[in-house]
Amino acid sequence: MPKKKNTPGPKQKTQPQSEAAAMPARDMRLPTWLYDFNIQAVVVAALAFCFYANTFSHELAVDDTLVIMYNENVYEGFAGIPAILSSDAYDSYDKFMGVGNQLSGGRYRPLSIVNFAIEQQFLGAVPKTQVDSVMKNANIEGRQKRRLMHDIHVRHVFNVLWYTLSVVVLLYFLRYVVFKNNHIMAFLAAIIFTIHPIHTEVVANVKSRDEILSLLFICFTFIFAFKYREQKKTGLLVAALVSYFLAYLSKEYAIGLMLLLPLSFYIFNKDSFSKSLMATLPYAGVTALYLFIRSQVVGFSSDVNSADILNNPYAWATGTEHTATIIATSLNYLRLLIFPHPLTSDYSYNTIPYKDLTNLLVWLSLAVHLALFRLFFVYAKQRSVLSFAIAFYLVNMLLVSNLLFNIGATMSERLIYHSSVGFAIALGYLIYKGMEMIKPVGAAKAALANCMILLIALSGFKTIARNKDWKNNYTLYPHDLTVSPNSVSLNAYVAAAFVDRSVAEKDTAVMNADLREALRLFDKAISNDSDYVTAWINRGITYYRLGEPDSSYYNLARAKELLSNHAQLPELFYNNAVLYMSKQQYAKAANSLQVSLKLNPNYTPSKNALDQIMNSGVLRK
Repeated sequence: MPKKKNTPGPKQKTQPQSEAAAMPARDMRLPTWLYDFNIQAVVVAALAFCFYANTFSHELAVDDTLVIMYNENVYEGFAGIPAILSSDAYDSYDKFMGVGNQLSGGRYRPLSIVNFAIEQQFLGAVPKTQVDSVMKNANIEGRQKRRLMHDIHVRHVFNVLWYTLSVVVLLYFLRYVVFKNNHIMAFLAAIIFTIHPIHTEVVANVKSRDEILSLLFICFTFIFAFKYREQKKTGLLVAALVSYFLAYLSKEYAIGLMLLLPLSFYIFNKDSFSKSLMATLPYAGVTALYLFIRSQVVGFSSDVNSADILNNPYAWATGTEHTATIIATSLNYLRLLIFPHPLTSDYSYNTIPYKDLTNLLVWLSLAVHLALFRLFFVYAKQRSVLSFAIAFYLVNMLLVSNLLFNIGATMSERLIYHSSVGFAIALGYLIYKGMEMIKPVGAAKAALANCMILLIALSGFKTIARNKDWKNNYTLYPHDLTVSPNSVSLNAYVAAAFVDRSVAEKDTAVMNADLREALRLFDKAISNDSDYVTAWINRGITYYRLGEPDSSYYNLARAKELLSNHAQLPELFYNNAVLYMSKQQYAKAANSLQVSLKLNPNYTPSKNALDQIMNSGVLRK
């Protein structure tokens, strides 16, 4: 009997049905093995691992100190998990520093911190009675410091492993949901996401594991949601809902799925608009549950000072400047996705100057984003993958843009992590379609291979080089200050690094030079933000190390005016008094001690020193 016209040939018979369906109908068919999920997964996993293996020896950087080093709940291991689940992400650090919640709206993102606590259990949990001592000595040279560094190396390894897992799951999501009929496009998009240098902050900074876990569970949510739609098994719906809840516990980005899930049902399942909305209702229940838990744990407000420019970057902007600067800044994300250079860890005030409506960047950004919004609707009518890509980019970008609410930062490279999935989907699609137009087919295949090799090589060079900057704050901040010279935070951070370096310096001339350079940078930071408490404190410490007690006292007094309950102040005023005593200025020393005791009446060193001065009779001489 003759073969039917559409009967596959001998080679096609051995191809699994799902893989065969995923091959493009056109001529540019690549080797069969390249469509296999296992092969593709090995490639993206290898790229992720190789690109970030040079972070294994990294140390603490940026917010690692807040989330790990000064987090009593993490040190306690399993025993600290209940407290992690029932408190703000920075609660332990705020208590340690003696301040209230400094971030607008609070941060309820317990999953990554639970993850750190689980790691700590196996690295060596600390009994609750010893935690305070461990935290106070964590940054002091010696056994405790060496132990902390060893543990953070291990955490960096796990960060890379979590990232590697997440890109493999992303690949599966792209193959199973987004590019179900073209697994090469899925492969290209997964590679583009994996190798993008803008992700260095997320992977090279341990604290940013919340971003990795968030995207991981968002992908799981899509996967299980679509499996449930196909198979109607209750267990799959439960898995989807649990994944969605874990995505919320990782970071608030999960709320974007309330728009993206129905859109995905509409585009990829070809469901009607109303049916897509109905299918999303169970996930709305998860959202309601998360919002209720969040309201009970951290609420939706905080003690943040609305005038604090470092936590409210638009505090000093006029109404039009506020809106105009947000619109203009949003374009930076797209620029960095297209050309990720230069990269910096800090975009705080005054890295991105305020703009008004006369600035061309405002209107260019507005035009670009309105065009994307328009294209979304055009492609949505066609149920095109590009519609989903644009929506994934815009929805996640909107959440971090400051348009809806103050996120406590102007922008940050880690914040575009989720949106970059949409960028990768669109670029993978466009690269494949563009190469498909090349004739003959052999030239198209060669062009596609060369394009991806070039992208991988350039991205690898940039990523591996940028990873080196993220080793610790002493490598990161000086480098990034060259990129963001007007940043208030970076000027203060680099100044503090000079002060730290001076402690171990044996050469007095070099030590004084470091301290004078620190003062110059502190001056620049304070000239842009006169209420920057940490800069005033550290400048006071700098003058103390220079042996200038009057200048030290002035800076500490200014810090006291701004934040009288800062945990370090009683000790610093005591140190200032000791310096006065070394210069036989006992009246000024007594004054410093009295300030110290006013801040903390139970601070024993100040009590003893003041008694010594009063009983010695030196004040009567």
